[in-house]
Amino acid sequence: MELNTLTLTEARQKIRAGELSPVALIDAINDTANRVDEKIGGYVFRDYENARAQAAQADIQLPLGGIPIAIKDAINVKGEPCTAASKVLEGYIAPYDATVISKLRAAGAIPFGRTNMDELAMGSTTETSAIQITRNPHDTERIPGGSSGGSAAVIAGGEALAALGSDTGGSIRQPAAMCGCVGLKPSYGRVSRYGLAAFASSLDQIGPMTRSVEDAALILQVIAGHDPLDSTSLDVPVPNYSAQLGSGVRGMKLGVPKEYFIEGLDVRVATRVREAIETYRNLGAEIVEVSLPHTQYAVASYYIIATAEASANLARLDGVRYGRRAAGGKDLAEHYSRTRGEGFGHEVKRRIILGTYVLSSGYYDAYYLRAQKVRTLIRRDFEEAFQKVDALISPTIPSPAFKIGEHVKDPLQIYLTDIFTTAANLAGICAISIPCGSVKEAGRQLPVGVQILAPAFQEDRLLCIARAYEMATSTR
Repeated sequence: MELNTLTLTEARQKIRAGELSPVALIDAINDTANRVDEKIGGYVFRDYENARAQAAQADIQLPLGGIPIAIKDAINVKGEPCTAASKVLEGYIAPYDATVISKLRAAGAIPFGRTNMDELAMGSTTETSAIQITRNPHDTERIPGGSSGGSAAVIAGGEALAALGSDTGGSIRQPAAMCGCVGLKPSYGRVSRYGLAAFASSLDQIGPMTRSVEDAALILQVIAGHDPLDSTSLDVPVPNYSAQLGSGVRGMKLGVPKEYFIEGLDVRVATRVREAIETYRNLGAEIVEVSLPHTQYAVASYYIIATAEASANLARLDGVRYGRRAAGGKDLAEHYSRTRGEGFGHEVKRRIILGTYVLSSGYYDAYYLRAQKVRTLIRRDFEEAFQKVDALISPTIPSPAFKIGEHVKDPLQIYLTDIFTTAANLAGICAISIPCGSVKEAGRQLPVGVQILAPAFQEDRLLCIARAYEMATSTR
């Protein structure tokens, strides 16, 4: 087996057994990236020499000792650029480590490479990046998903064993489904957001993207936990995720939301997901149809709340303290206008305008306040469902990866790719996407993902259910 195709767990075992050195692993990852990333475009920055030096000094007895992990370009790593794939942050070098990076380092991991993303995490295709296009390794004419598309692409392309992404409305799970890897969105408050470039503060969450559920459990174990630097981080006990992975699903009740199998869902995707549901039935789980009646309002509510929060968060990107600064402004107002006009791309401008509108006088009650009320109803839908079942199963995305440029002029169509993922962020629960086969299109096999959703802070249950399917089907 090629070193760059190992799971994190396999690499860890080989390193501890003396069969593999961290330096050799970094070399293999970097060599692959040198060969293929020009075509895939997953990385926007790599400091190979520094990573190799860290690998040479790695303490292999630590939980992730000597393991390189790619980092989404929205997460601060001290001494490295953190542009969030936006011109407005050109030249910004992170002066500190995000809490998740500090935790990875303490566990022996080596942050290696900044991965491409939709600009400021606003997008579902990675096409809005101001730096480059990222392509799906399964078919380089197609998108990798977004906004954490670079993280998914480098895993699928053999350029990374694992990565960190961030998920505001599906930005970990959706590219994981399109690229055929595992993507976990932890519960809101489970993982510190300190050091993450903010998009929508009540929705954002950092999580792992990996080749296996076992790997996702290992990384979550390291990055989870209360952080006093993040006021939204909750002081909730962190269980031993790996210890419960093999418990199985026999006797569990798994719900299938009828609102997630709707018109517009690709029939091939629906078939793969229903096959996954049957696998769970064969493993001893009871399958129950449930209803989440306010699902139809999730996308609309999400795009009101997320854009409103984004318009407030992005006010700090003004070219005064850091990042791009436009020349020639005769006063402060013109400086702001030029800097933000030149620095932000079309999609970010669109969302700032929408967010400012829904917060403006005369429209706040009609849009933002109403969206928050719908958010409460969506949360209650999940609470009621979880009184009947242990977890929910659904498609992750409505279709396989589509071609680059196919929907660039139709943003609404792109927004609808998040139709099955946004509700989990609005409710603050945990969710994971795992591969469940593929569909054939234009001579290529394109991955399909199945989504599992569990109550807030029940990641141990979520991972156990995901692992049961993975072990039964050898999806890797």
